[in-house]
Amino acid sequence: MAETFQNLYLGFSVALTPTVLFYAFVGCVIGTLVGVLPGVGPLAGISLLLPATFGLNATNAIVLLAGIYYGAMYGGSTTSILMRIPGEAASVMTCIDGYEMTKKGRAGPALAIAAVGSYIAGTLSIVGLMFLAPPLASFALRFGPPEYFALLVLGLLVLAYMSSGSMPKALAMAALGLLLGMIGIDTMTGFFRFHYGLVELGDGIGVVPVAVGLFGISEILLTAGLPTPPAVHKPKLRELLPSRQEWRDSAAPIGRGTLLGFLIGIIPGSAHIISSFVSYALERRLSKHPERFGQGAVEGVAGPESANNSATSGAFVPMLALGVPSGPIPAVMLAAMMVHGISPGPFLITQQPELFWGFIASMYVGNVVLLILNLPLVGLFVNLLRIPYPFLYPAILVFCVLGVYAVNQSVVDVWIMAIMGALGYLLRKFEFDTAPIVLGVILAPMLEMALRQSLAMSGGNYAIFFSRPIAATMLLVGLALLLLSLRPLLARGADWRRSVGLEAKRALGEENP
Repeated sequence: MAETFQNLYLGFSVALTPTVLFYAFVGCVIGTLVGVLPGVGPLAGISLLLPATFGLNATNAIVLLAGIYYGAMYGGSTTSILMRIPGEAASVMTCIDGYEMTKKGRAGPALAIAAVGSYIAGTLSIVGLMFLAPPLASFALRFGPPEYFALLVLGLLVLAYMSSGSMPKALAMAALGLLLGMIGIDTMTGFFRFHYGLVELGDGIGVVPVAVGLFGISEILLTAGLPTPPAVHKPKLRELLPSRQEWRDSAAPIGRGTLLGFLIGIIPGSAHIISSFVSYALERRLSKHPERFGQGAVEGVAGPESANNSATSGAFVPMLALGVPSGPIPAVMLAAMMVHGISPGPFLITQQPELFWGFIASMYVGNVVLLILNLPLVGLFVNLLRIPYPFLYPAILVFCVLGVYAVNQSVVDVWIMAIMGALGYLLRKFEFDTAPIVLGVILAPMLEMALRQSLAMSGGNYAIFFSRPIAATMLLVGLALLLLSLRPLLARGADWRRSVGLEAKRALGEENP
C-alpha cells in the first residue's frame, strides 16, 4: 500500500508539470468537442490526431490521446440530452431519459448529473486501475472465444430480460441489429456478403449512421408530425441545478454504474458501449418505479453515463498490465505507445514507472479538468434550447448529415442514416424499443467471430460451450433468464383458462337452472 502511494506521488510529480498539464487540457477540450459532434466519436478523434503526436515525447502523447478518449465520453452526453442525438455510440442510452428530462425543462440537472457522475466514476475507476490491474487482467485472459461468445449471448439476454417492454419485442430488435451487423466482408473467409453492389458496404454498416438515424432523425420526424411545435423552454438559473431528490436518486446508480463499467471494461470488446446498455437495463430492473424509465428518470442518465466513463479506465487494465488491447480504441493507443518505443505489458510498470504512474495521475487531473470544463458550460449548452424549433431542427439535420458524412466521407452512410431514421420513426410509432438494434449492430461481428473461432477450436463440436466451466455457467444463466421471461406468459395463460372455465360453468348453469 505504501509503495502504491509512493508511486502515485511520483506520478503526480510528472502529471503536474506545466507541459503534461497543457496536453491533458488540450486532450480534454478536443475530446469534449469530438463527443459533442454527432458521428465523430473517440476512435475517429484519436485516429485523426495520432500523427500529430509523433513529435511529442511518449508521456505527453499518451496523456493527450487519453484525454481525447475520456473527454469524448463526457461530451457525448451533451447532444444526447439536449437533442436526442448520440454524440457517440456509448451515449445511446443517455438519449432516452436525458431527452425526456429536457422536454420537462430539466436539461440543466441532466447535464450536471451526467458530468458529476462521469467525474465520480472516472475517479473511482482510476483507483481500481491502480490497485486491481494485475489480478483482474489475469482473470480477463481466461476468456477464450467460447467464453466470449457466451458472455455476448448472456449480455443480449440480460438486456432483453431487463427491458420494460416485452422480451420477444426486445429480442426481435436485437436480432434485426445482428442481421444488419452481418453485412460486409466475412473476416474469416473474405467473402463479400449482402452488399447489393455497393462497395462501401465492405466494412459493414457503421454504428454511427444507425444510431444517429434511429434516434436523431426519427425524433425530428416525430416532432415534425405534431400538430403544434413544442414550446420553446427558457430555463432560469435555479433550474440548471439538480434538486436534492435528483441527487439522492442518482447516488446509487452512479455507484453501481462505476463498478459495472469497470468490470465490463476489462473484458475485450466495445466495453464503454456495452456497459452503458447493461447499466440502463439494471437500473430499470432495480427501480421501484420502472414505469418512470423512458419518461425522464434521472437514474437513466446517471447509471449509463457513470458506466461508460468507468469502462474507459477498465479498458486500460489489460492494455497497460498485459499489452492486450480490449477494443479498437485501446488498440490505437497501444499502436501510439509502440510508435514512441514503449512496449506495454508486465514490465512497463517496473521498467518505466514515470510513464505508467504519470499516465495514471494524468487521468485524475483530466477528470478534474473535464468537470471544470463541463459544469460551467451547462448554462451555455442549455441556451441552445431557446432557439425556436423551425430554426433548430433544420440545423440539427445538417449537423447529423455532416457528422455522419465526416466519419468515412461516404454518401452511402448518409443514406443509411436516412433509412434508419424512417425505420426508427415506424418502430417508435408501433412502440418498439430501438436501442437493441444498435447493440445488435455493435455485437454482431464480435459474436460471429467468437462463435466461428470456438467451432474451429473444437472441429465443429458445439459441446465446447458446455465443456468449459465459465462459458457453460453464463449460458445456463441466459437459459434461466429465458425461462423466467416465460413466467408472465404462463400466468396469463392460466388466467385465460380459468376465465374460460368460469364462463363455461356460467353458461351451463344458465342452460340448466
